[in-house]
Amino acid sequence: MTVKRFCDNLTVSSGILGEQLKFRNGKVAQNRFLKAALTERVSTYDPENPQKHGLPTEFILNLYDKWGHGKFGTILTGNVLVDPTNLESAGNAIIFKEGDGEERRALFSKWAKNMKQDGALAVVQLSHGGRQTPITVEPNPWSASDVKLSGERRFTAFGQPVPLSVEQIKTQVIDRFVYAAKFAYETGFDGVELHGAHGYLLAQFTSPTTNKRTDQYGGSIENRQRIILEIYDAIRAEIPVSTGFLVGIKTNSVEFQEQGTTVDDAKEMCQVYEDKGFDFVELSGGTYEKLAFHHMRDSTRNREAFFLEFAEKIRPVFKNTIVYLTGGFRTVKAMVEAIENGATQGIGLGRPITAEPDLPKKILEGSVASSIKNALDENDFGITNLASNTQMQQMGRNSYQQASENPTYGISNFSDEETVKRYREALVEYTVFMKTMASQNKPIHGVLVFEGIQQA
Repeated sequence: MTVKRFCDNLTVSSGILGEQLKFRNGKVAQNRFLKAALTERVSTYDPENPQKHGLPTEFILNLYDKWGHGKFGTILTGNVLVDPTNLESAGNAIIFKEGDGEERRALFSKWAKNMKQDGALAVVQLSHGGRQTPITVEPNPWSASDVKLSGERRFTAFGQPVPLSVEQIKTQVIDRFVYAAKFAYETGFDGVELHGAHGYLLAQFTSPTTNKRTDQYGGSIENRQRIILEIYDAIRAEIPVSTGFLVGIKTNSVEFQEQGTTVDDAKEMCQVYEDKGFDFVELSGGTYEKLAFHHMRDSTRNREAFFLEFAEKIRPVFKNTIVYLTGGFRTVKAMVEAIENGATQGIGLGRPITAEPDLPKKILEGSVASSIKNALDENDFGITNLASNTQMQQMGRNSYQQASENPTYGISNFSDEETVKRYREALVEYTVFMKTMASQNKPIHGVLVFEGIQQA
């Protein structure tokens, strides 16, 4: 079945998107495209058995086999957690000392190899759930302070967080990030990205909404940002700049909530990242309490990127740090304009590349002018996120070779109204399943499995 796109005619050249990006440590990305981090939730979940907990599965390896043939400049993994209990979700991949072993290292090495097949840099996104850990996974997660996260995600609430002591910040956070970064380096990855956005633990320290500390990690922006800089310094003590190993960070440009991180705060923090020596910064926005993966203002709609106007204010602080902007890009025209206008140097793509793993390759070849247009409500993050998870599960069922070298083989066409109708019906059943699991205090592992009408 033929897919529908946001734009069918290539009105501007995609040439600028194919230009190389040279990082301050000498590493080079072959083009401006970044495969953004997308939580896969299909790694093993066995908290009672560290050696089998959080292992990448064949689904993960097949997924990145497809993206590894998509002609990205840089590919990020999904959320890879550094703590075996403070997870974003059951099914996250995890790097932790207690679970180290030959099997984990072999799987991560294969993961890196799959990502780099057509020249992309392979970067692990390192994360810590903190207070955003589902209560069914950990009832009392770590956080900067004891501010509980309200609401539910996938019908599951969040537990009462326990503030980390100064000593625990070192042993339970900094040391774990450093261990994971060294593990990534030793298993063949080109770098790591610290997840300091979207309300995860590092953002719980930087945001005034969640950091109520009165010690050296609370109060001023300098203090709230301290943990990130200490992680960076500790990683660099183990893996010097001279190795060429990248260390980047994903940070919020704005949080859209009362007392949250403002664009002025973000600009001040980004100046510090520039001065400290981070190789790249990926700008995003929002938190679990105030999701922002849709257009918050009409003024941004025509320019596509959700956080473009905030990125434009922050961008001038960067001289040597490469800037990526993720969220909302759908057409070549908008991508090119964002670069030409100086808002960003790199283009992060997320949900569009679960429908089309080789979208950058098609754009650079000039065969498409935009991503596939979703018949689901683009402003409904919940359903588009579930659909994206479903498409990743479909991608992971077979390798690139098994799919006859067609990266889109087996992926549902959500630009088709009939497929969307059937998916919504399947979602009703899956919703019952999620509610049942939550009511039984059981973690939801995996994603909605669906058989839809495939793309042509």
